[in-house]
Amino acid sequence: MSRIGRAPITVPAGVEFAVQDGVATVKGPKGELTQRVPREMSIDRDGETLVVRRPSDASRMRSLHGLTRTLVANMVEGVTDGFTKRLEIVGVGYRAQVKDGKLELMLGFSHPVVIEPPEDVEFETPQATVVVVKGIDKQVVGQVAADIRKLRPPEPYKGKGVRYAGEYVQRKVGKRA
Repeated sequence: MSRIGRAPITVPAGVEFAVQDGVATVKGPKGELTQRVPREMSIDRDGETLVVRRPSDASRMRSLHGLTRTLVANMVEGVTDGFTKRLEIVGVGYRAQVKDGKLELMLGFSHPVVIEPPEDVEFETPQATVVVVKGIDKQVVGQVAADIRKLRPPEPYKGKGVRYAGEYVQRKVGKRA
């Protein structure tokens, strides 16, 4: 009994997809990604679409089906368009710049913080207070952005720190005299 469940994944021209021994591989114009997928799930290519099928409607199979579909869809999107995370730096004297591919942050410490990008990740600083993390792997881009934010998370009194673009920081009232 084979269930489809969710919408098929559209694969653009120029993207190669293969599954072998429980490892899915996607090659595209921006690079190549591999990901382990559960052996119970079958992934079939039907022209320009990928269809993930599950063997039964058991709870575990339904959850693995959704996970597999999302992982494969993120791989396809990553090798075609890529992913970005924008971070904003708020605070007097806080700034960022890219030097030799490395991100150098001035966050109020006695020294600059230098971050080496992982493979397939690059940094941009369109302004001194904006950092853009770009890459093809959604998980890695999100983790690098979270690690940068963790260096100086936004504090609730003045709002200083590193935050995601559009993130709301709830402010607290300071001490009263």
